[in-house]
Amino acid sequence: MNADPAAVREGTHFMNGDAAACEGALAAGARFAAGYPITPSTEIVERFASRVPEVGGLFIQMEDELAASIAIQGMVWAGAKSFTVTSGPGFSLMMEHIGYAAMTETPCVFMDVQRGGPSTGLPTLPAQGDMMQARFGSHGDYQVIALCPNSPQECFELSVKSFNLAERYRLPVMLMMDECVGHMTEKVVVPAAEKIYVEPRRRTAKAPGDYRAYECGPDLVPEMAHAGEGHHLYVTGLTHDKRGYPVMNPATQRELVTRLFDKIKLAKNDLLMVDEDQTEGADVVVVSFGITSRVAERAIQMARAKGMKVGRLRLICVWPFPEDKIAALASRIKAFVVPELNMGQVVLEVERTVAGRCRTISVPHPGGTVHKPEDILAAIERGAR
Repeated sequence: MNADPAAVREGTHFMNGDAAACEGALAAGARFAAGYPITPSTEIVERFASRVPEVGGLFIQMEDELAASIAIQGMVWAGAKSFTVTSGPGFSLMMEHIGYAAMTETPCVFMDVQRGGPSTGLPTLPAQGDMMQARFGSHGDYQVIALCPNSPQECFELSVKSFNLAERYRLPVMLMMDECVGHMTEKVVVPAAEKIYVEPRRRTAKAPGDYRAYECGPDLVPEMAHAGEGHHLYVTGLTHDKRGYPVMNPATQRELVTRLFDKIKLAKNDLLMVDEDQTEGADVVVVSFGITSRVAERAIQMARAKGMKVGRLRLICVWPFPEDKIAALASRIKAFVVPELNMGQVVLEVERTVAGRCRTISVPHPGGTVHKPEDILAAIERGAR
């Protein structure tokens, strides 16, 4: 299905990443958001609060991030596409409800505009320190999808994509922005509504007596019913059977958690999203994401000007991690260089996947500003030796 024309401001705009993410959410069909003010994400829902009444939606400022992260899930089960936004400490507060969304297979979007931490840290300055938290922040075993834009244009496009993937696979999706991308202002082209694909909800056609909330087909993703439509719904964070009823034993746990993992494993080709350039024949490949990828591009061009064979692998979808892609490159290059605005998080996944087949060089940065291209260039030069 296509986007609702009433929600799409078609044309060429000059806007920041936060505003673009809001416009993407509206285009994707989001009609409810709940949030609590926190820099540097607040502009997303400020804009949403002013725009969404035009299309019959609602924004609620909740008393805190815990309330916001569960309010959106209640609205999903009532039938609306929903999301929340946060940063830093607020993301930490939402972790229990992210796990709840994974366990109940509630399709929703969490937008995290990353800033310097830990604790209150640097509220107005950039970092990429929440990447491992996005994947492993809640307790137990579960899967999420995490997308990382590096421009306001991608904030729009990946916002739409986030909602589509949440609906397609019924799980929480993270849009992992950073302060630089959220606050930078650039040209954003919003296409016509008929050119924006919007994933429909997997609404069941079964009669209430025949519907089982967690029964699924070959893709391992169950259909969904909404409260108030006559279906008997039991939604719980407890280990549950296909009816949704609590059945707390090892066999049910194994069946449920294995399916939550396997539905993402089956989708790995759909979720392989990278921006790859000149990796064939490269000696060194720079792996980066978000704002750091833009700085890394400058370092790559400097290295190529010196005659070095350097490829680019920008991670657009970081979780699930593109293991097959990294492993294939590892067998034919000398080194990966991994710059991040943290002290080394995604580099751990690169090292694990490489498994000693080539070197992995981390270029950490505690945040507050971005890397100097010269620092990444120096790491490329080490890797090429």
